[in-house]
Amino acid sequence: MDRKRIGISGLAAYVPPFRVWLEDWCDWTGNQWPKVREVVGRSFRLRGPNQSVYTMAATAVMRLITQYDIDPTRVKFLGLGTESSTDNSAGAIIVKGMVDRALVAQGKPPIARSCEVPEFKHACLGGVYGMKSALRHLALDGAGGQAIVVCADIAEYARGSSGEPTQGAGAVAMLLEENPKLAEVDLIGSGSASDYRIMDFRKPMLRFCGQDRSESHHVQDFPVFNGKYSTTCYIDETLHALTDMYEKRGLDATEYLRSLKTIFMHRPYRRMPETGLAVAYLFALGIGNAEDRAELASFCYEAGIEPDALLAEMASKPEIALLADPERLNYEAYPLTMAVFRNFRASRRYRREILDKLALGSDTMLDLGNLYTAALPAWIAAGYEQAADEDRLTVGEEILTLGYGSGDAAEVIPFIVAEDWREATAAIRFADAMEFSVDLNEKQYQALHDGKRVPDLDYIPKDEFIIEKIGRTDQRQFQDIGIEYYRYVS
Repeated sequence: MDRKRIGISGLAAYVPPFRVWLEDWCDWTGNQWPKVREVVGRSFRLRGPNQSVYTMAATAVMRLITQYDIDPTRVKFLGLGTESSTDNSAGAIIVKGMVDRALVAQGKPPIARSCEVPEFKHACLGGVYGMKSALRHLALDGAGGQAIVVCADIAEYARGSSGEPTQGAGAVAMLLEENPKLAEVDLIGSGSASDYRIMDFRKPMLRFCGQDRSESHHVQDFPVFNGKYSTTCYIDETLHALTDMYEKRGLDATEYLRSLKTIFMHRPYRRMPETGLAVAYLFALGIGNAEDRAELASFCYEAGIEPDALLAEMASKPEIALLADPERLNYEAYPLTMAVFRNFRASRRYRREILDKLALGSDTMLDLGNLYTAALPAWIAAGYEQAADEDRLTVGEEILTLGYGSGDAAEVIPFIVAEDWREATAAIRFADAMEFSVDLNEKQYQALHDGKRVPDLDYIPKDEFIIEKIGRTDQRQFQDIGIEYYRYVS
């Protein structure tokens, strides 16, 4: 019996218009623009005064339904992947309710009443977990139907923190079904990894205590994070997920990585996926043949490191959680590898094996910032559009995707380019979602970031959801305190 072909047939995005240029931000904050440009990107977006993770998610779903002419009654699974939800009870059902009302107002049927509405939370990996769950649904009791998974997040950091330039906000919705139009998703050939990392990147509820929301309904969702330690966690979990995939598929790691033309990875900022893939390539050389090890040795000698010492480090199994100690001055689990990596980054091979494979859509991503769960599907959407413009993908070609969530887990999932990918890509309209913007000055940025009234913010919503009001009633016979009421502005 042939295995069902199930995967992604459509993508649609919503990006808030409020933009901060990082060069301007560097002028305001005294940071070095050349370094920020090289490591982080060009600009990022902020959510607006009347926006939340739910309004962005619902707008992305509405666009998906419209752009792909989806029959809502066929949608039997609507998943929400996010780490920015502000309701500890409801989740995807909020998005479904908003979309249903907007569809009915347009004379269309609502999403099926029998639709499942789960929410998935695991830092930036929630959307990938949602996608996997949707695919399993379509393979079993949801066979013959359609599924939508929307990834939506608001990445915000305290002003003055190291994470501030990596902020972002937005949502990407995915249409999943049998006989997919964009890409078949190969779950059987995927790799997984997870481990508890204590303080990698957390959002304990205690952070909310004492917040003054008198001027805004926004709750500031600043994470507790440790940048250098988080980088180590990302790299280590990437290595373990790849190893799981290599072993399941019986792959030669170096040969496989070299065979790929396109790779999409979770992208909190510009440099992180480059570093993760480069270290994975160096580890692949370490378990490769004599020629591979000779290549690795050449990078070692340039860095002044003995190859045998590096191989011993690569073969070790460091307890990353033991690095979660405030007394430590160095959070590196693989210090020799990182030293060799810095030399590798200056080589021609780095361009061919790393940067070229991450090239599709990467320029567009410089203007998005970190979208948490939506970062990976946003990059895929941007990459497919560039590929269509430049004829860079081939039917049947394997694309490698890697999702990652702090805390700590990773998923490596192969995509197979579908026959109708060009037609399906034409409906993504990711560039259109990015086109309109309102550039913020320093005072506007500070006010919007801090949840204050924003002076002279000239923007009229259109074809999107907004928060119309916030419930204030807290009485015995009726309560709606904190409940958001939404409206679709057409």
